[in-house]
Amino acid sequence: MSETFYYRTFPLTNDGAFPSLRSVTIEEQPTINFKRNRSDRMGTICLGPTAKLRKREENEETTSSTSTQTQTPWICPSSRKAARTGNNNAMQQIIKPIVESIKPGFQRSDEKDPISLATADASMSHIPPCTKAMEAIVRAVLRKPHTANYTHACGALEARRAIAAHHSVPSHPPLGPEHVIVTNGCSGALELSLASLLDPGTCLLVPKPGFPLYEEIAESHGASVVEYNLDPNQHWECDMDHLEEIMRNNKNNNNNTIRAMVINNPSSHGVVFSETHLLCLLDFALQHRLPIVSDEVYGDLTFGSHKFHPLASIATKHGKNVPVITTSGLSKQLLVPGWRIGWAVFHDNAWGSLRNVHAGAQQLAKLQHGVSHLQQSAIPALLSQSTMPGNGLASWKENLRATLEKQAKLLCSSLDACEGLHIRSFPQGSMYAIVDVDLDRFRSRSANGIESRIQNDVDFCQELVREENVFVLPGSSFGVPGTFRVAFSAPERTLETASLRIAEFCRRQSTQGGEPSQSQS
Repeated sequence: MSETFYYRTFPLTNDGAFPSLRSVTIEEQPTINFKRNRSDRMGTICLGPTAKLRKREENEETTSSTSTQTQTPWICPSSRKAARTGNNNAMQQIIKPIVESIKPGFQRSDEKDPISLATADASMSHIPPCTKAMEAIVRAVLRKPHTANYTHACGALEARRAIAAHHSVPSHPPLGPEHVIVTNGCSGALELSLASLLDPGTCLLVPKPGFPLYEEIAESHGASVVEYNLDPNQHWECDMDHLEEIMRNNKNNNNNTIRAMVINNPSSHGVVFSETHLLCLLDFALQHRLPIVSDEVYGDLTFGSHKFHPLASIATKHGKNVPVITTSGLSKQLLVPGWRIGWAVFHDNAWGSLRNVHAGAQQLAKLQHGVSHLQQSAIPALLSQSTMPGNGLASWKENLRATLEKQAKLLCSSLDACEGLHIRSFPQGSMYAIVDVDLDRFRSRSANGIESRIQNDVDFCQELVREENVFVLPGSSFGVPGTFRVAFSAPERTLETASLRIAEFCRRQSTQGGEPSQSQS
């Protein structure tokens, strides 16, 4: 005999499953009809004025007692960490008015469409993301249904194993998965690493020019940064004399708050450090007992004879005296920044100096409950040295390097030939280059007596947008005034057009040029 259930109150068994449908009949629950026929006799239900009046009086009393409170404005305070974050972002403050002046071509009298050479990620439409990465994700969806589940806070075991093997030094004991934490992009790896090193009132050594995120992370934790110079006359290598001067001043002031040092290699302005220079940095770090956070997100994205040397491998040659935290990811080298997959690898020294920092980072990782399990599933196939030559990944990466190198030569050669511009160090890797601006050539009064609008690198970039609708990043925004930075990742035709516009702008704005063009509207 079947039992009838109404579907709005369909029961579940103790284990949460539905009862067998063979033994039940499911019907819609009947609604109750509150209307009665006139012939039905029922007493009158009174909700008359007396009850309404009583309710209104009660509401008025409540309103009058709280009116003062509800009319007084009040603001919820933010956390101190939130209030500290992003307040001193010089880059955003400087480029905001420049970005706001960019207009689509149809709003300009010259109809010049905007060209941005300020960032790399948004301009690589002609180079699709790594196909092998896409294939690895598809295979994971079809063959590994467990990737839809939660994973360990430090990352999936198979992903951490692959990362550990990738960063292990040949002929030395391999790293294990316990040395790796998978993060939300390389920026997440930097945040996790620095959070495990810094306290309020402490300091962090960061490069100049560098990446503004280093300072933002430090300040969000109540710490500060001390910038050390990179020498443009030495291919933007670290200025070792300046580093020693910083440490002398720190010692003379009885200040022992410098906790760590960040290096970026290959850097976001095109330099690739030699093995000799990395050994000098390790000597410095050992002398002053500083762990190093090595930002290696561009990895082996280098050009020509320039070779990428992972700092951890050089530290092993150095005697394994300096602890290194390597931060990296898939975004730049495989063109998948939106996947947000990065990692931090902890390479301790012979004395275990990093053990407490490593343990702290593992504790902090629990706050994020792990990152995308699906994206992590692609890591073993993309980092495995045994499968890389055979699966076409090596040839794809070589093609990417060749394409970027060709574009770098095209853009930088053109800009170096412009009046008032010079590139002291052509790119050795990554996706960016720094261009020197001869401001004296642009500051002076032009031949026809018109006063120049250009007094600094920010003015130069502002006027370049106003007249030619080309956006480049002013050097003042990343600590190197008198320069600007360009990304050479756009298609060749775009780079050629941008170069022609910049060349015409420099000719026009130069002391030997003609009258500056009128503002576009």
